[in-house]
Amino acid sequence: MRFFSPNFGSASKTLLSRRVALCMSVTIYDLAREAGVGIGTVSRCLNNHPSVSADTRAKVLSVAKRLSYQPHPHAQRLASRRTNTFSAIIPYFTNYFFVQVLQGIQDKASELGFDLILYGVNHPAQAEYYVGRSLQRGRVDGVFYFSMSFPESYAAKFRQMQLPLVLVDASHPDFDSIRVKNPEGAMEATRHLLSLGHRQIGMINGGLQTHPGRERLEGYRKALEAVGIPYTDERVFISTVTKQDGFSREGGREAMHRLLAAREGGTGISAVFVASDIQALGALEVAREKGVRIPDDLAMVGFDDIELAQHGGLTTMRQPMHEMGLLAVTKLMNRIKDPTAPPTLTTFLPDLVIRESCGARRQEQARAAGAPNPLEQVPTA
Repeated sequence: MRFFSPNFGSASKTLLSRRVALCMSVTIYDLAREAGVGIGTVSRCLNNHPSVSADTRAKVLSVAKRLSYQPHPHAQRLASRRTNTFSAIIPYFTNYFFVQVLQGIQDKASELGFDLILYGVNHPAQAEYYVGRSLQRGRVDGVFYFSMSFPESYAAKFRQMQLPLVLVDASHPDFDSIRVKNPEGAMEATRHLLSLGHRQIGMINGGLQTHPGRERLEGYRKALEAVGIPYTDERVFISTVTKQDGFSREGGREAMHRLLAAREGGTGISAVFVASDIQALGALEVAREKGVRIPDDLAMVGFDDIELAQHGGLTTMRQPMHEMGLLAVTKLMNRIKDPTAPPTLTTFLPDLVIRESCGARRQEQARAAGAPNPLEQVPTA
């Protein structure tokens, strides 16, 4: 087979060079912006992926034709190494908090044309195994790592391979991270119960081997000590249930049984801060079974604001779970675009959401009617 080269004049050659330069300068990011879709969608349209609708493909190809887009050979070679897949390494992905964060990740990832692989972790050795799997070249384009201390033995490998990594509900100075201010949120929950007149405030918590368990206990303790109330272990009930480190409905039930027994034994607990909503829902079940009225006999504040909290009338500290998932994907995409940018840390402060379980609304109604608050005369220690 023979190939012929046309004989262009110098002016034609100059014009052709300009056109080629223009075509080479157009990127898939330009196509995505013009078409109003994600870069993953553009990539799938250009590669005729079956998951893209005919209308979307037609729109993207029309923009590509209008901009005279031509893929750069080197860019094509780089793109061929992309998997359009992320992995998420997560403890207990049936936990409501994680489910709602993952929903945000899935929504954003799907919008960009990426798939998501979930690795559920039951013990630390599994976490390291899944980190190792994610590091295998060509398996994923980025990793989300949830609520656990990141294995330091793998930090250097991630840096060396420049594999994008985002820590969610955890942090590391070398990687992009998203965290909730757990101590501050727990302090606000406890301060709210203090503001209602409670002084004998208990806590139901999950395992202290977890970040949330340690940090929310720290906030609870600081809030009490700030007003001169001595901290005591006798009012803290750490779940002995191993499932999900105690952050479960069963964990809340088990700890609530012990709290009510201690209350009957003379601890005088009149309110409780529960370290997670799912535990609080289990605690509410036990209260109903035992005839303990919430909030008349025992006020309660949770943490998370999962969807079920609203239905249970639970006062709680709201975490922006869906927004955290969206931001996690944005951080990962930014890292893919610029691997050398400095790592970022974003923190969220939980918001107090007042419902029926804390008794604040009843106190407001009583004050409006001129009735005194019986808790105001309770001693401060």
